[in-house]
Amino acid sequence: MADHSKIEWTDATWNPITGCSLMSEGCRFCYAAELAATRLKNHPSRVGLTKKSAAGVVQFNGKVRFNDDWLDQPLRWRKPRMIFVCAHADLFHENVPDDWIDKIFAVMALCPQHTFQVLTKRPERMKKYVSAFTDEALQWERLGDAGGWLVGNRAYEDAGAAQWPLPNVWFGVSVEDQVTADTRIPYLLDTPAAVRFLSAEPLLGPVNLHEFLLGYRAGHPAKCVCGHPHGFTRCPNYGRVSKQASWPGGACKQFRKAPFADGLHWVIAGGESGRKARPMHPQWVRDLRDKCAAAEVPFLFKQWGSYLPWEPAHGPCWRAQNGQCEDHHILFPSDWDTDPTWDDGLGFVAEGLEHFAFQKVGKGAAGRTLDGVTHDGFPEVRS
Repeated sequence: MADHSKIEWTDATWNPITGCSLMSEGCRFCYAAELAATRLKNHPSRVGLTKKSAAGVVQFNGKVRFNDDWLDQPLRWRKPRMIFVCAHADLFHENVPDDWIDKIFAVMALCPQHTFQVLTKRPERMKKYVSAFTDEALQWERLGDAGGWLVGNRAYEDAGAAQWPLPNVWFGVSVEDQVTADTRIPYLLDTPAAVRFLSAEPLLGPVNLHEFLLGYRAGHPAKCVCGHPHGFTRCPNYGRVSKQASWPGGACKQFRKAPFADGLHWVIAGGESGRKARPMHPQWVRDLRDKCAAAEVPFLFKQWGSYLPWEPAHGPCWRAQNGQCEDHHILFPSDWDTDPTWDDGLGFVAEGLEHFAFQKVGKGAAGRTLDGVTHDGFPEVRS
């Protein structure tokens, strides 16, 4: 936990829960798992939470831990700040019980001076959990009980009667490519929230956010009438025979119709950092920047990550293996896609992308300017 976080889009981190498990390719070189297995390996909040994969990569092992001593930390922070919730976990992980989440939401309800940023790769559970509290009786029963357990009877009333969705809680999803964007963002846009945001970090492939940014204005829906949540113009079940009675004629023949309630309010993007980081093509992040500008959605460019692009590439002398040369430059992306000795774990097609050379200089040296500009967009704080 850090009261003064170095993360560019928040002020502090709050870790009442630690531990997680690999969800998708963006988790492969998780910084939180690396910390839990190295510098923090003997800390009570991290002991026994990691493992090594068959390839020798440190990963979380699926165990989660509730850190009672840290639960009331935001209650003791008087100065308003933005707080990243569960930076070393996923609040909506399948192994986190509802009563832990209730206690965390009760604290957030009791701290209207702060803005809490909740980021998940499991938006299905987030939507289900948050949507349930539109039932006022359930809110009183669960958040009131959790708040009362924390600080007494007055907290029971304050937490139980809190406005819902909590105006000081922002919900976001983390994506790394188009597949994860199409899978996760529709659930986010169906979740009651004051602010909905996207973290495209580490960005490992191109992501087209057009429909998600414009949302209701473009009339794009969250799911097909057959119930399939997705981000495509036509349902992927189109024409597929099914026994579901809701599918006309036994097969889905529908384009999506029900519109999103709203679009995204904020987009964060960044490349991967760390010892085994993978580069981010400049065109991917430029596309996000330009789409956000067109939709008037705030955009924050967090970092290039470990690799800084050379523009234009000057064709250094490449080694035969891995597309790398002695001074740690790499050619991207065509060499990775054609060299069978290089396992990037992505499998994306690089057609149409300009070739760039990248130098591995580290996060600090690579910086966070895009075409000479620092992008520090933030959404309006809603009350």
